[in-house]
Amino acid sequence: MATTATVIANFTPMAIVDADAALIESARRGDTEAFTELVNRHYQSSLKLARSILRDFEDAEDEVQNAFTKVYLHLSRFEGNSRFSTWLSRIVVNQCLMRLRKARRARFAYLDDPGSEDGNVRMELADGAETPEQSLGRGEVEALLRREVNCIPPLLREPLLLRETMRLSLTDVAKRLNITEAAAKSRLLRARRELKTRLARHQGSRGPATLLA
Repeated sequence: MATTATVIANFTPMAIVDADAALIESARRGDTEAFTELVNRHYQSSLKLARSILRDFEDAEDEVQNAFTKVYLHLSRFEGNSRFSTWLSRIVVNQCLMRLRKARRARFAYLDDPGSEDGNVRMELADGAETPEQSLGRGEVEALLRREVNCIPPLLREPLLLRETMRLSLTDVAKRLNITEAAAKSRLLRARRELKTRLARHQGSRGPATLLA
């Protein structure tokens, strides 16, 4: 009869079976449809997680979008030591926590005022929150921008996302793409021209000040 020690010594951990493995491999090879399917599979669960932290639907949507942008840019770093959904959830949580920290740093409630009776006076701040119309407009412009960025060829889209979304320097963009700095600069300029041309089709009578979906 095998002893407990023998059983433990001969135990082989089961490999993690990830239902997203095939899609991940395809997305890594540049298959945008595979990445879109990954987004579709996990968007609602990610949004639910973000809402549970931020308690605001629009903030949650913003951070889920930011999380998927980071996933797109760093998919090559996913090593498969956990399920894709677990890795994605950590990114979503980190995005939400960063947003909460920024909100706390921006929150001011009182100013000292020796002339007031209790030594403090409440500081009246103008309401900086968006109106429903502004929120709707911002959402439409962001959706339009994402749509047009996704239409840019991957060769040009990648340096644009690295530069504008990740805020990497041109040198770091070149290193990430394994190309020369001159080539990275050229692709970035072409990507910006391409995006400008695409957005121009949606401009209203006041030019870049208005974008029409």
